[in-house]
Amino acid sequence: MIAFTDMTGLAGSAIAIAALAARLPGAARLQRPYLALLLGVVMIVSLVPFGDVPLAAYVRGIIGDLSIVSLVLLLQSMTRPLCGWPEPDAQSRFALLALIALAAAGLYPMALGAGLFDPYRLGYGSQWLVGVLLVIALAAYIRRLTLVALCLALAVLAWVAGWYESTNLWDCLLDPLLAMYAIGALAAHGARKLRTPRS
Repeated sequence: MIAFTDMTGLAGSAIAIAALAARLPGAARLQRPYLALLLGVVMIVSLVPFGDVPLAAYVRGIIGDLSIVSLVLLLQSMTRPLCGWPEPDAQSRFALLALIALAAAGLYPMALGAGLFDPYRLGYGSQWLVGVLLVIALAAYIRRLTLVALCLALAVLAWVAGWYESTNLWDCLLDPLLAMYAIGALAAHGARKLRTPRS
């Protein structure tokens, strides 16, 4: 019998595969019913075993379990063309990417021994970390940074529910691919700002 954490991990990889399929050049030109059918088929095929394990398991073995924040962003990018939703609020998205980049810049080097303190240990149940995250989520909600508040709240809920094999809250918040994406997106944003002539 497949463990609950294996099912959630495989589902995350299947979402990642479907989100990549949604970004293919031809997919953008499909009408919504056909795009929904394509993404549904891709997700089902990625979960069907080929040999001993499904494609989603191979992807999971390579990239690990994606964080809840990654899954929220992937689902948002995948469902937006299906539902005809507008682009996400630019300010909220920028704030989320900035928080991700800041957390990654502090967490990963120190967790690898760059300092005397390892913040990764706080993810094993520190009330201070949970409290800080909830305060940030509340402040983001008040400031109408909905994406930030949603991602933080869902990550904490997933951690409480034991969504992943890892019992560390940081793994619900961050993953290396998300960190690289956030830093790259912020760098690209900065480069665009520099290239834009000032009036």
